[in-house]
Order: sequence, then C-alpha cells, then structure tokens
Amino acid sequence: QVQLVESGGGLVHAGGSLRLSCAASGRTFSRNLMGWFRQAPGKERDFVASISPSGGSTKYAASVEGRFTITRDNSKNTVYLQMDSLKPEDTAVYYCAADSFGFRVIPTVLIGNYDSWGQGTQVTVSS
Repeated sequence: QVQLVESGGGLVHAGGSLRLSCAASGRTFSRNLMGWFRQAPGKERDFVASISPSGGSTKYAASVEGRFTITRDNSKNTVYLQMDSLKPEDTAVYYCAADSFGFRVIPTVLIGNYDSWGQGTQVTVSS
C-alpha cells in the first residue's frame, strides 16, 4: 500500500480559499489513481474529487464542481486540492485516497476503489 500524509487544512471564513496537499510514499505514484473524500461529523465519508494517474482526467462531486480543483505533480509524489469560494457546508475532515495497486486509470467516485488512506486534515469554514 501507499502511505499518504495530508496537510493544509485549517479555519477559513466563507468565501475564502485553502489548498490541501497529500504526499505519497513509494515508487508507483505516477501509476496511482488518486482521490479526495470528506467526512462531516455524524455523516458518511463522501467523494469530493478524483484524478487519473497522468493527471489528464478529473472528476468532481456536483457540490464542489467549479469551486474545487484537483491536480497532481508526479515528480513530487503529491496530489493537491485547491478549494475556492468555500462554504460552511464544506466543513469536514478531508481524506486523501489512492488506488495503490494501479488497477484503475479512470477517475471514480466509488470509495471501494481506493485501498490506501491518509489520516485526514480538518477544514473548518466559518459563516
């Protein structure tokens, strides 16, 4: 499995921006489908965004489309989530995820398609 470490969370006012980073270990990062999920208190973990191994294809949840951007830098083994126009309902713990086996190349919303997870980073948006 891939080891993932998220950073960049924090407290921001509504309308503000944050950029999350996820650093991955291992030598297979450029072959790994990557994703971001989030979990609010008392709720299930939900899909946010996914990016193909090459970075050429992305997929977003409807709730974040047009506000969030997922990118990756394979030379740095890092995936990013740029979050703009943040809303209080974006408040959650954000998790980075990977398909560490490299089976999938098409971005997917299915949580079961990811086998490696980071510890999460808290994002709080105040109104």
